[in-house]
Amino acid sequence: MKVGAPSPPVAVDAALVALAIGASEVEVWKFGNIPGPALGRALPLALVFSAPLVWRRVRPLAACALVMGLLAAFSIVYGSPEGLEVIVPLAFVSYAVSAHSSRPRAYAGLAVLTVGYAIYAIEDANIRSGRSGDLWSGAFFAVAILALWLIGVFVRGRREATLLAERADAFELEARTAVAEERARMARELHDIVSHNLSVVVVQAAGARASGTDTAALEKIEHSGREALVEMRRLLGVLREDGNAPNAEPQPGVAQLQALAATVEAAGLRVDIRVEGPLEQLPPAVSLTVYRIVQEALTNALKHAGPATVDVQVSCMPSGVSIDVTDDGRGATHNGSSGGGHGLLGMRERVALFGGELRAGPRPDGGYAVAARLPLDRETA
Repeated sequence: MKVGAPSPPVAVDAALVALAIGASEVEVWKFGNIPGPALGRALPLALVFSAPLVWRRVRPLAACALVMGLLAAFSIVYGSPEGLEVIVPLAFVSYAVSAHSSRPRAYAGLAVLTVGYAIYAIEDANIRSGRSGDLWSGAFFAVAILALWLIGVFVRGRREATLLAERADAFELEARTAVAEERARMARELHDIVSHNLSVVVVQAAGARASGTDTAALEKIEHSGREALVEMRRLLGVLREDGNAPNAEPQPGVAQLQALAATVEAAGLRVDIRVEGPLEQLPPAVSLTVYRIVQEALTNALKHAGPATVDVQVSCMPSGVSIDVTDDGRGATHNGSSGGGHGLLGMRERVALFGGELRAGPRPDGGYAVAARLPLDRETA
């Protein structure tokens, strides 16, 4: 398509206008089948009765109202015209007002069609004659108008269903991508934790072997630990597909929650954080998960809650760790997504990694709440 060329719908609508104008002008100037003076028939039929078809997609209700209004006025003044100059505009606005409008506007268009056609039928001399053939013709065109309107409703419904299905597919794909990215991020973070622990094992085994303590067993431990470190580094290379260099900084944990709260408060959100229990004894992976859940919940509150106070409570018990983040904000039913990152999905993935539970949603008295439970068993600890 050449630059500046009209899009196909515009070209089609322009052709419809040309067809309607041509049909009406032929009726006026050649056959004289339309009542009234020539100029009084030619100009309105061309400019008002046919021209609105150009806007039948973008302003369907307005186009319908113009066409039916002129048809009713023309019928009252001169009598009802018959022929292509009526059929073409009437057919296309009947379909367009339901196919390209919202449901309320489509019903409004049906009302306009009904009133306009009723006036047209009352002013039609043939229908007023009472002859059965003319009455049947009038009824046929009324049914045809209703059928075209119903076809438009059906087309609009199919179009909306297709659009909803496409949006659902796009959201599902986006969610799967977000989950995959979050799992990769979790794997990188766990790699750092496991690598650190393996490095400690290797160093301790090497030191013990150097001191002469059960060298054969310690040599096997050191060898196995070094092999595990090599494989972990290979795994990290696969996970870092974006080419980013490894992060040399230690992974955050419960000890950094106060600093996190201070950062969020500096951004304009009041945070009240309470940490209870021997959280310093948590395994690094669990401590990191607690930090990430609180971080995501605070980010969501900062984005969606507006001016609010956020209460954060983290408690450690023998059976597990509980994280409760609540705010008294405007109560928007946000989905926990921080800027398209699907934060709620990420939190669920992290909690599921430890077999925990996560609940998130609006509070009955306003605001939003996130509650997570991470069990602590022998394997986790």
